[in-house]
Amino acid sequence: MSISLSSLILCPIWISMAQIQQGGPDEKEKTTALKDLLSRIDLDELMKKDEPPLDFPDTLEGFEYAFNEKGQLRHIKTGEPFVFNYREDLHRWNQKRYEALGEIITKYVYELLEKDCNLKKISIPEGYGVIVLNPNENYIEVEKPKIHVQSSSDSSDEPAEKRERKDKVSKETKKRRDFYEKYRNPQREKEMMQLYIRDNGSPEEHAIYVWDHFIAQSAAENVFFVAHSYGGLAFVELMIQREADVKSKVTAVALTDSVHNVWHQEAGKTIREWMRENCCNWVSSSEPLDTSVESMLPDCPRVSAGTDRHELTSWKSFPSIFKFFAEASEAKSSSLKPALARRSHRIKHEEL
Repeated sequence: MSISLSSLILCPIWISMAQIQQGGPDEKEKTTALKDLLSRIDLDELMKKDEPPLDFPDTLEGFEYAFNEKGQLRHIKTGEPFVFNYREDLHRWNQKRYEALGEIITKYVYELLEKDCNLKKISIPEGYGVIVLNPNENYIEVEKPKIHVQSSSDSSDEPAEKRERKDKVSKETKKRRDFYEKYRNPQREKEMMQLYIRDNGSPEEHAIYVWDHFIAQSAAENVFFVAHSYGGLAFVELMIQREADVKSKVTAVALTDSVHNVWHQEAGKTIREWMRENCCNWVSSSEPLDTSVESMLPDCPRVSAGTDRHELTSWKSFPSIFKFFAEASEAKSSSLKPALARRSHRIKHEEL
């Protein structure tokens, strides 16, 4: 275990140095010797001891994984789900393996969206009947540029021997600092920085940006929203920021296990009233689909999604959601509002 070994080595050293620094000249010599020893330790080699190379396959087959007919990732030979701790006591290597597999799965999902769902990935999705927002991608990570600072001693009148000694001390100091930084954070091989996407630095900003630049400018007369989990919170924030525009263009909103909170988000009375008439939240519940579920919040009706698994609420409630949209569209065309509070009693699970 490389991490434990490092701890066992470094803890006594720090204790010894603390004790030595209290002594006289002899102790100072020992301190110098210990510092020299630390400067010679190669952390990369220490942490990579007994670690396999970070060389991973670039296909699912190479990882011996595949998606079954239910869309579940399973091991080709064992049929087991993904196992993070593929190699015991090698957390760094397991993490890198996980990230490499994640990149492959991301590409695979994009391929499915384009091939099976007939979606097209383009930068400006104008003129489409369906817009899929991507509120989770708010920044990109890039390697932080290295800043080379020219030593001030280069332009001084100091003797060459003294400058060389200073440069050596500076390099040793940097090496020790890098050593301890890598020890504290062994998974960070490179210094990274986050570059936030302009006007899309959060899910809420993204929703407003897409509304302003695409939805609000579209010719669509009936706009419907399906917002899952945090997407519901982003929609409520959109209403707060663009209330009049949303009311004039949006016909109905289907929330699936939304985490919005009209109190915490300080949604006004007019917004809460509009949500009661035009929104419905299909929540995770063991009750049959469309069974009414009580709510402590005065915003919109809550009905069961027919599953107690958060991640399945959208998929399980889609048949009901499209009926809800059809009713809302008919009601709008006839200047009537759908009675959402009573619809859960009208629709029976058997009808679906």
